Amino acid sequence: MSIAATDSPEIAADRKDLDEAGGQLLAEDEPRPFELFNLSGRTPVLLICDHATRFIPRSLNALGLDEACLSRHIAWDIGIAEVTRRLAERLEAPAVLSHFSRLIVDPNRQVNNPTSIPEISDGVIVPGNRDLDAPAVAARLEAFFYPYHEAIERQLDRMMTAGTAPALISMHSFTPVMKGQERPWEIGILWNKDPRLPKPLMDRLRADGLTVGDNLPYSGADEHGYSQHVHGDRRGLANALIEVRQDLIDTHHGAADWAERLGDVLEEVLRDPELYRVEHYG
Repeated sequence: MSIAATDSPEIAADRKDLDEAGGQLLAEDEPRPFELFNLSGRTPVLLICDHATRFIPRSLNALGLDEACLSRHIAWDIGIAEVTRRLAERLEAPAVLSHFSRLIVDPNRQVNNPTSIPEISDGVIVPGNRDLDAPAVAARLEAFFYPYHEAIERQLDRMMTAGTAPALISMHSFTPVMKGQERPWEIGILWNKDPRLPKPLMDRLRADGLTVGDNLPYSGADEHGYSQHVHGDRRGLANALIEVRQDLIDTHHGAADWAERLGDVLEEVLRDPELYRVEHYG
């Protein structure tokens, strides 16, 4: 069951409307900046998906890019939204997914990071992101970045109130080739200091015959990202970021297969009661 942000009574009570600056970017008939999925799931696990869609509101004029560019990985994490929804159903867990392109503002970057609103992404110039002034940046943060992260925080608060510290799983996908280099991993697990979820997850995936990247093709230890650290590490929640290679999940069939494969592994790993308590690692 998918619930749009404006359709949820809880969200309506929490945030009646967007900030005035944000309201200038999203028209009334356009989707809100996040999607709540499978809220009836009672497993103490929250799935989040930072780069679920390539949606850009009409007010931003496709950021000056054509359809070919907006179909590429620079605009979204190809295939991972479907994997996330299928996995949420399999695990009977809730999920929060973004509903805006990472080119507008990247929800998995610190707001002062130069890649937060990229002027160039994988060699592609983004005309609509060039020479933005402070009010234009603030409008994007208020319209997209903050509402999405507030939705994650509220869901975690509700789950904590239920009496169990949930595990947090952040879902992403990566390109098979970057800067001319082939990436051999089928899946990567990114993590920082808390080993409770990532280490047994990697062990179980390798036992399944997969080539698994330990903080590859990116690293969760450099705190370059945002969501995993802010919602997981700072709260002391067991967490891991899962990266699946895009050529494995860029079809409905592939996404379904990988949701089942990950579901099999996670159902086993998530049985550990040590995952469901607050622990801070220095």
